[in-house]
Amino acid sequence: MNNFKYRNPTKILFGKGQIENLPAEIPANAKVLMLYGGGSIKKNGIYDQVKKALSGYEVVEFGGIPANPEYSVLLDALKVIKEEKITYLLAVGGGSVIDGTKFLSAAALYQGETPWDLLTNKKPVTEGLPFGTVLTLPATGSEMNSGSVITRAETQEKLAFGGPGLFPIFSVLDPEVIKSIPQRQLANGIADAFTHVMEQYMTYPIGALLQDRFAESIIQTLIEVAPAIMKDPSDYQAACNFMWSCTMALNGLIQQGVPGDWAIHSMGHELTAMYGIDHARTLAILAGNHYRYNFGTKKEKLAQYAERVWNITEGSLEEKAHAGIDKTDEFFKSLGIDIKLSDYTKDYSETGNIIAKRFIDRGWMGLGEHKLLAPADVQKIIEMSY
Repeated sequence: MNNFKYRNPTKILFGKGQIENLPAEIPANAKVLMLYGGGSIKKNGIYDQVKKALSGYEVVEFGGIPANPEYSVLLDALKVIKEEKITYLLAVGGGSVIDGTKFLSAAALYQGETPWDLLTNKKPVTEGLPFGTVLTLPATGSEMNSGSVITRAETQEKLAFGGPGLFPIFSVLDPEVIKSIPQRQLANGIADAFTHVMEQYMTYPIGALLQDRFAESIIQTLIEVAPAIMKDPSDYQAACNFMWSCTMALNGLIQQGVPGDWAIHSMGHELTAMYGIDHARTLAILAGNHYRYNFGTKKEKLAQYAERVWNITEGSLEEKAHAGIDKTDEFFKSLGIDIKLSDYTKDYSETGNIIAKRFIDRGWMGLGEHKLLAPADVQKIIEMSY
């Protein structure tokens, strides 16, 4: 195992009825900006629960944060924070709302002229305006980590940033919210969490036995509960396991002491920025072909994954590894997710070339756990995924 330092300060309030405990977590004299997305929280009762819990606070609202939180919209929210002298942020939503809130947390205290620099200067954010979250869509793990991804439509960019100053103070995880989530978003959440684990697990053996078991157990749980949660989102036990698996997939625990890949995410973000494809679906488009292209360096872990997760015990190491890749594609398809770029757009012919050029322009010359995946390799993986 590699050396590591690990700290996660986010407090979790898990289970039914936890929204009513918000006053115990937010300072009594706080002026709160409540942030949310397209308004689904007003249909499923979460908005009313939050407003009731915050009845003793001065609350300003900002709605309309889109999926793939848009920079220009967040700048409007930043104006509200400064004009209203907001002292505390509350994200009520899924990963996009939470990611947007993290950006606002950092931007509220940023001394530079252009907040977009937070995403381009690659400096860890060490302080931000305090914020909490009420999770409404399990998927990204953003409710218990310090990372964020922001989209800028005018430049067709989707970039990540983060730092120790951007952990939520607390997050409310009530699995009952899942019963109102549409099928498409449930499938996205499962696929997103699944791929988060794979990005931290599907590298090469490093002797991190417990970390491997942690990762495999999350994947196995997602596979087990996926049919139940897709069939009946009101199944509370399935919802509990689904929600907690999504959080555990990216709260920093399973990445400690092991190499990480994240090339799938780097490529997938570009597909979202270019075509507006759901984030989780870009991961499903790319994952299998990424593993096929990098088979030589990943086959040991792929075979281990095939054996432990999918119970594939017959065949050579290479045969089991290939079977593991095929099982991954089949799993995404079982969720109703198409896994070819051509299923989402007909304007794909130059996609690989465009993304490779973008990576060259940014100086992203070596992705993956070995830092050897060059832009030319990225282009080939994307072209394999047409």
